[in-house]
Amino acid sequence: MTSTDVSPSPAVAKSHIRILIADDHEVMRMGIRNLLESRPNWKICAEACDGRDAVEKSAQLHPDVIIMDVTMPSMNGLEAARLIHRSLRDIPVILFSLHVSEELVSHFGGGNIRGAVCKSTAGRDLVEAVEKVLAGGCFFPASKSVPSH
Repeated sequence: MTSTDVSPSPAVAKSHIRILIADDHEVMRMGIRNLLESRPNWKICAEACDGRDAVEKSAQLHPDVIIMDVTMPSMNGLEAARLIHRSLRDIPVILFSLHVSEELVSHFGGGNIRGAVCKSTAGRDLVEAVEKVLAGGCFFPASKSVPSH
């Protein structure tokens, strides 16, 4: 390997990428599952229906990446991401929301929140977001400011 080569992140080097989906709508989880599992070696290791469920399943399963709806019952996705970050700092979270605003990105980006995807553009952006996050980068809407961390 030369000095300019970049080694892949540990998640990329694995034979299977394990993804946790957290969204309170079953149909949305099914759509995300179908989209992401169409990729070779990507597997949905669990689905969570609210933030508390996402925190518990993350602690049990240690997924490689989490797709987290922002608005969920019991505990919202932002609070769940904060709790996950306290004990599992290396698991990146991609926020998933109906509206990805500049305020959301600038206020909540950073820590383990490494990306944000609008539900209306998921078919176009979600796979790319997961790829970038797994490679150690970030994915935020191009028109929005990218948080530093």
